[in-house]
Amino acid sequence: MLQSIAGTYENGTVQLTEIPLNVRSSKVIVTFLDSIEVNPMSRFITLGMFSGKNQSTPEDFTSAEFHENNEKL
Repeated sequence: MLQSIAGTYENGTVQLTEIPLNVRSSKVIVTFLDSIEVNPMSRFITLGMFSGKNQSTPEDFTSAEFHENNEKL
């Protein structure tokens, strides 16, 4: 049975949006759609980037931590 599942490719890894049903091992064909341009600077939090009455403060940046998601499917 053929299944199509969306995902993204980044740095040599394909991340699927869901786990295929009833597939333990299988050959695959990966088709690359339009590439996504990533601006490395857009990954950082900047002062005042969130709208609303509760704006970011310098203290928010000293207490913020980033934990990379290394979870494997």
